[in-house]
Amino acid sequence: MSAALPAEVRDLLAAILAAIDIPYPATVGDAVRHQEILAERVMHTTITLRQVLARQRTQFPADLSWETAYLREQLAIHPPTGYRTGPWPGKPVETAQQGTQGR
Repeated sequence: MSAALPAEVRDLLAAILAAIDIPYPATVGDAVRHQEILAERVMHTTITLRQVLARQRTQFPADLSWETAYLREQLAIHPPTGYRTGPWPGKPVETAQQGTQGR
């Protein structure tokens, strides 16, 4: 049996995926910057998940819409930029993402 996810849960999951699904680095030299960005994004995702789960079954459950918006704000502060992606020699990740929705 399967049930549709509530819209707020689906939106939070989409934000989590956006946080961790960033373009791979093109070279070993790009891996350091990629890891720095990914670590920041994972940290903010972890904070959001901890907050949501800690408030489960409490008098004041988490506001998923607010938590999702806050996570997206943090991700915007730490965009996947400053390294190259794609097949060697790669191209700037900013160029590779043009025309995408960022989700």
